[in-house]
Amino acid sequence: MPPGLALPTRARLAAALGGRLPAPGQRIGLLGGSFNPAHEAHLAISREALRRLRLDQVWWLVSPQNPLKASGETEALAKRLDKARALAHHPRILAGTIETALGTVYSTDTLTMLVRRFPRVHFVWLMGADNLLQIPAWKNWQELFHILPVAVFDRPSYHLRALAGRAARRFARHRLPESRAGGLARRAPPAWIFVHQGLNPQSSTQIRAARKSRAKRRQD
Repeated sequence: MPPGLALPTRARLAAALGGRLPAPGQRIGLLGGSFNPAHEAHLAISREALRRLRLDQVWWLVSPQNPLKASGETEALAKRLDKARALAHHPRILAGTIETALGTVYSTDTLTMLVRRFPRVHFVWLMGADNLLQIPAWKNWQELFHILPVAVFDRPSYHLRALAGRAARRFARHRLPESRAGGLARRAPPAWIFVHQGLNPQSSTQIRAARKSRAKRRQD
């Protein structure tokens, strides 16, 4: 467990997820990020993960603050959470403030504590191909692959670069064929797959840029 952090109570974690906790044996996909804002590509990845990975639930871990981004770039947590929940609108996609409940900042700390709190739940980390390319900038990024199995979902223009990137090369021998996606959540890490899917071009960065552009036109 990360130094100085204690495992929160089940009640506190339930509150962070809107009152629901996983049952032993369930398969839970974890999709982390700022969700600044949540958008249709997040939803597409989550739905595909539920189907292809045979998951019981997907949790959106709405981060209080991405350590790689300036705080001024990020909308208030409560607003991001409300928008994420409104967009998800799915009984098996739960948006919550797990990292706030855990008191964690970095993904590896979050996953370590979740595994210790729910040792009989089968978690799998979900991310887009853009994050597979960028993950070497994360703190202790290689540990993440040793904590949970990982499912990487194709994103427009990132396929080839992501699979040629440092993370993919480092864990190349642990990559499983896509046909084995249904059993990934029960695999011992390190294990990962690359999932091809219909590509949604939306990104939070593009949405924020479009908003700024519209605001500037109104001012002009």
